[in-house]
Amino acid sequence: MRPRTLDDIIGQDHIVGQGRLLRRAIQADRISSLIFYGPPGTGKTSLARVIANTTKSTFESLNAVLTGVKDVREAIGRATERRNLYGTRTILFVDEVHRWNKAQQDALLPWVENGTIILIGATTENPFFEVNRALVSRSRIFQLKPLEKEDLLETARRALADKERGYGTWRVTFEEGALDHIVEVASGDARSLLNALELAIETTPAQWTPPENTEIYVSFETAEQSIQRRAVLYDRDGDYHFDTISAFIKSVRGSDPDAALYWLAKMVRAGEDPSFIFRRMIILASEDVGLADPHALSVVISCAKAFDRIGFPEGNFPLTHACLYLATAPKSNSTMAFFDAMKEIEKEDAEVPNHLRDANRDSQSFGHGEGYIYPHAYRDHWAAQQYLPAALRGKTFYTPSKSGYEGAIREEVIRKREIQAAVVLGGDKREDALTWSAASKGREGWFKRLSGGRSALLLRDRDRIFEQCPIQRHSRILIANADDGLLLWEALRRAPEGVSVACVRDEAAKSALLGYASTLDETERPLIWVGGLPSPDRAEAAFSCTQFDCIVSREPWRHTGGGAAAFSECARACRALLAPGGAIVTLQSPPALGGKISRLLETVPQEMIKKLAEAERAFFTSDENKPTLLWNAQTLEAAFTEAGFSAVITYIDQEEERLLTARDIAAWFNTEKSSWGAFIARELGEDAFFTIKKTLSDRAAQGPVPWKWKSLLLRAAFA
Repeated sequence: MRPRTLDDIIGQDHIVGQGRLLRRAIQADRISSLIFYGPPGTGKTSLARVIANTTKSTFESLNAVLTGVKDVREAIGRATERRNLYGTRTILFVDEVHRWNKAQQDALLPWVENGTIILIGATTENPFFEVNRALVSRSRIFQLKPLEKEDLLETARRALADKERGYGTWRVTFEEGALDHIVEVASGDARSLLNALELAIETTPAQWTPPENTEIYVSFETAEQSIQRRAVLYDRDGDYHFDTISAFIKSVRGSDPDAALYWLAKMVRAGEDPSFIFRRMIILASEDVGLADPHALSVVISCAKAFDRIGFPEGNFPLTHACLYLATAPKSNSTMAFFDAMKEIEKEDAEVPNHLRDANRDSQSFGHGEGYIYPHAYRDHWAAQQYLPAALRGKTFYTPSKSGYEGAIREEVIRKREIQAAVVLGGDKREDALTWSAASKGREGWFKRLSGGRSALLLRDRDRIFEQCPIQRHSRILIANADDGLLLWEALRRAPEGVSVACVRDEAAKSALLGYASTLDETERPLIWVGGLPSPDRAEAAFSCTQFDCIVSREPWRHTGGGAAAFSECARACRALLAPGGAIVTLQSPPALGGKISRLLETVPQEMIKKLAEAERAFFTSDENKPTLLWNAQTLEAAFTEAGFSAVITYIDQEEERLLTARDIAAWFNTEKSSWGAFIARELGEDAFFTIKKTLSDRAAQGPVPWKWKSLLLRAAFA
């Protein structure tokens, strides 16, 4: 029943239908090299035979399973002779062309190239993987698809009606559903269908060969026996292998245990290597389940080891166990964050920050490792410090999902990230440091902050500020001096249906905050204003909002030091932006109420400590200092009262542990560049000044010191 002409071909309308390219080429006898690719029984060889019957070229056929280079050379020799003597072209059809190795396929190249032969290859494998690239590039690829049910029914009808090559001389009838069953089980394979018909019809009569017009009745049972089960369409080294494992993985990833079991059963029934299936499930356990269920990886590996011990058939149980566990586990692909990090490496290979470098090799000459905070030395075994290179400040790669275990750790991961951002983006500086010289400006400060107490301090400050704010889910919140992001993230959580606007100093700070916010949905990300507080007109243009229900800030004058002029300017700007019933809440630490060295010394004479304490108090009242250092609670309250607010100030006792380095102390006690150092040296005298410096250095070498100061919490509302 093999087709003889183009009109005999059933199916494949996409390549041989009316007007199609291949059909026109065959009819015009203008065939170039071709490769037919598709499943068994779809008509690859039949199409080649149709071309053989149509073309004026000589047609030669080879089967790659049965032939080698010698046969190819002989065919090439004959083709060359025809071309030279008679000017006749030769079409060489190679069935199962993928079975030839590279050397055998290479033997065809020169002759295809110079036109001695026109190659027609047939393969069930993807030619882009299994056929020589040079051959593929010189050929046109046509993909044949499995036949549809109607195509198979038409094939059966033709076979039953054809008196010359089929069963048209008898009256063949089928029990209801019998022919449909054969068609269904043939699964798009015309060869399988015709073989089943032959077996069903030719084994039914009591005698063979029956007379013409004999009625042959094929029962449903006979149909089932003639094609006992669906042949599993699978090739362990080909497309069906990869397509089936792809369907399996996608079903598990999609949490469909039924589909996952089906594709698993298909692979096992086809003889797939169980180690390959387990390998893919182990990958999936990390790639698609990940931290949503950290036990998934252990379960799959345990099942794989169990299978190695017991093998088939009992090994089907651990195989199924692993499949169902993964299919029903919560899913997270957060491990894909690795590839985001890899992209950053490809863009820029940044230097390792100095404090993260190996201190065992170059700590003396280059200061490698200086400033590193050892997390296990502090509460909760965690310390906020910068671990990414400076060029990647604010970059986030890992986004915890809300599924399973990862959902449970999500809040903690985000909390630590926010605290770390507050330290890193805020520059880790405070204005109660004891030196305000040009030499120290812009440095990290004379101290290193220890996050065991630092993280708790930041969270306490944040909570104290928001406790004073009448925030609702739809509130409009403005955060002044929001470079560190500490108040911004909490504002977004508390007012998800409102608006949160962060004012930052420069574009770099804006970029860093947006980097941290990249893990949020686009509609949840904050609005950022670069510069001081905007005027109502500018706020309306930028945020469609002229008034805010709450204006909050933490250490808003940390970079300028504050003072009456700065407070008054801020109060006037806030009055224009604050909605009726709203409030301004800010927390600021006056330099005069900052920590004192006199509280840290225990081994020097009491008289010297007393004199140092008096000198420290005098420093913050001296006319030599800038106004930014000489303000207090009354200065802050007066500025907001004059602007028409009712202001209430609360004193807050603060404490944290700080690590003082030798470099920090040297800068602090520098009498030429440090205003504090020069003043204290003059008040105490050279000997006492040197004694205090040495005593402080000895104390700092023993570990962190307790640093205490007072902050002011201001709440202002319309009077």
